[in-house]
Amino acid sequence: MAKRSSLSIRIVEGKNLPAKDITGSSDPYCIVKVDNEPIIRTATVWKTLCPFWGEEYQVYLSPTFHAVAFYVMDEDALSRDDVIGKVCLTRDTLAAHPKGFSGWAHLTEVDPDEEVQGEIHLRLEVVRGPRACRLRCSVLEARDLAPKDRNGASDPFVRVRYNGRMQETSVVKKSCYPRWNETFEFELEEGATEALCVEVWDWDLVSRNDFLGKVVFNVQRLWVAQQEEGWFRLQPDQSKSRREEDNLGSLQLEVRLRDETVLPSGCYQPLVQLLCHEVKLGIQGPGQLIPLIEEMTSTECRQDVATSLLKLFLGQGLAKDFLDLLFQLELGRTSEANTLFRSNSLASKSMESFLKVAGMHYLHGVLGPIVNRVFEEKKYVELDPSKVEVKDVGCSGLHRPQTEADVLEQSAQTLRAHLGALLSALSRSVRACPAVVRATFRQLFRRVRERFPGAQHENLPFIAVTSFLCLRFFSPAIMAPKLFHLRERHADARTSRTLLLLAKAVQNVGNMDMQASRAKEAWMEPLQPTVRQGVAQLKDFITKLVDIEEKEELDLQRALGLQAPLVKEGPLFIHRTKGKGPLTSSSFKKLHFSLTTEALSFAKTPSSKCVNELNQWLSALRKVSINNPGLLGSYHPGVFRGDKWSCCHQKDRTDLGCDKTRSRVTLQEWNDPLDHDLEAQLIYQHLLGMEAALREKHRELSAGTGAGSVPTGPCEAPEDPLAQLLQVLQNLREAHRSSPAGSPPAEPSRRLQPQT
Repeated sequence: MAKRSSLSIRIVEGKNLPAKDITGSSDPYCIVKVDNEPIIRTATVWKTLCPFWGEEYQVYLSPTFHAVAFYVMDEDALSRDDVIGKVCLTRDTLAAHPKGFSGWAHLTEVDPDEEVQGEIHLRLEVVRGPRACRLRCSVLEARDLAPKDRNGASDPFVRVRYNGRMQETSVVKKSCYPRWNETFEFELEEGATEALCVEVWDWDLVSRNDFLGKVVFNVQRLWVAQQEEGWFRLQPDQSKSRREEDNLGSLQLEVRLRDETVLPSGCYQPLVQLLCHEVKLGIQGPGQLIPLIEEMTSTECRQDVATSLLKLFLGQGLAKDFLDLLFQLELGRTSEANTLFRSNSLASKSMESFLKVAGMHYLHGVLGPIVNRVFEEKKYVELDPSKVEVKDVGCSGLHRPQTEADVLEQSAQTLRAHLGALLSALSRSVRACPAVVRATFRQLFRRVRERFPGAQHENLPFIAVTSFLCLRFFSPAIMAPKLFHLRERHADARTSRTLLLLAKAVQNVGNMDMQASRAKEAWMEPLQPTVRQGVAQLKDFITKLVDIEEKEELDLQRALGLQAPLVKEGPLFIHRTKGKGPLTSSSFKKLHFSLTTEALSFAKTPSSKCVNELNQWLSALRKVSINNPGLLGSYHPGVFRGDKWSCCHQKDRTDLGCDKTRSRVTLQEWNDPLDHDLEAQLIYQHLLGMEAALREKHRELSAGTGAGSVPTGPCEAPEDPLAQLLQVLQNLREAHRSSPAGSPPAEPSRRLQPQT
């Protein structure tokens, strides 16, 4: 059994931000920290005081985290980035909103005395003497302190205050992981109410010392505990009165905390087997549990349910069968061909998730070069005459200014070139498409052709495939490449317009150039020759795509199964130091790394175009190491240079690490290894929410058929699938009740807790 906590984060937009640049604007971006550990950096939105990001993240983290903070920064090319403000949401705040925190939050000023991090190792004890008692405080070490100096470290020392007396440790130079091993004693009177305050400071020769954090203890509790030793989290100094800040703007956020107690795999087997049995039976099955789940799932949580079900069946090798069942269900209730797969049904949502899970690498291979070319060219492109701005493009010659007709013609040429390149890349990509995706599209193509066999519906099977591949996968990725990890930054206004027009053209090709599509935007007419040619190319591509036999599908999947799943790849810079002493030279060598679940390898040349971000690499390394039995509990964040570690200054090369390994904070990616137990737990929680409706449905069905009552005990053996499902839910509820308390685990138990 394990505790799992996750944060669903959506950073929507900001408004009324202060201007930080001399141009009267700002270049804002956001940094997200969990307990002062940076985990997310959004793209920079240039030259605006009301930025829109629309970025979504799923973060898995320790259940014992304290707070998540959102910092809005202003990017500067020549100087240090400016801090605009922050929003901090504590764990208690998020827990008080079961459906998630959603709305606008005012940015507050960032006070250096409140920006603390790290922990301090203390030993506190009451020493009883013949005449009086003494309070002994041993300051042992600290870790992960905030770097306050330009050299990336601090010069920390500790002040211990009690009953009007203050004592200080020595200063440890250039370290965020200092070790003091110093002891202080104070006279202690019976019944004393004074608090013991341990403060950490950064020593500065010229300016005032910087505050690094503090811990305050109630001495009366220490009388009871007598002795306590442990690591204590440093707290900010909130003694100063805060003034209201009305001019820092606001940030719109959607943050949801989810705590799950995941039971051992065996507990979920009855639920998994029941759902898998229903999928294997298909549309002819007697219970029809999948239709019931779809019917009772609300619109707002349909995407989450679709993703969990899809991942569960993908892990069981039944993703194609699950989607095929959903295709048949939707086709069975569709009478108008032009409305097929146009709603946000469970089939549509599941197929969207499936393409992202199984086809993201394929999408990068097809779209990556085209999107990169659009970003690099940065051409002004516009087809709508009402939006053309000639002043934006300058002149086409030395003497003749460019006319509106020139702009429209050049724009059409640019878009035709991009669209032609994309369609050519797509036509060549049949073998690159994953076998399970091809097999799923084959089922979709066949089911639609069986349901609408007439000659008037000749194009409908092709449109069904393109409704997912083009309209719900390729087009959204073209319009928002940052959200599909095709680019590190959002596009500027000019590039965004080019991408939008290209996405519209792809949608017209995906709609098989239907008259309704052309009638909406007549100014897209200059692209019609390329669109018509693209329709023929796309139909030929789909014909080859769905032409995959069972044996070929199995062979391709078997070949893929022999390869370790790719987790992350991209460039990294390796630092190399030559020689020792003051004349030491250093250089950086660029190598391209590839991380799988089995190995970390590198080469001199890139194998793909991937974003290289430190947080993504750290997250990927943590994922592949999470089940490593040899994972160390601590490590040295510095290097052993000369005769000591640069981080903690210890001279023993084999000394235990001075910082703890953080293996619990990871970012969710679409290529993450499947966690079957977690997905089963999420499905169980969803079904538990609709249990009352399921029981009522069972009563209706039982009344109509004269079947038995709803099961109420584990000894009963219900026969119909719905009754079995209700029995499984009841058994899982009992398993959760018998497990340890479902609340998030607290910090290691201590008799003495610091005051907050």
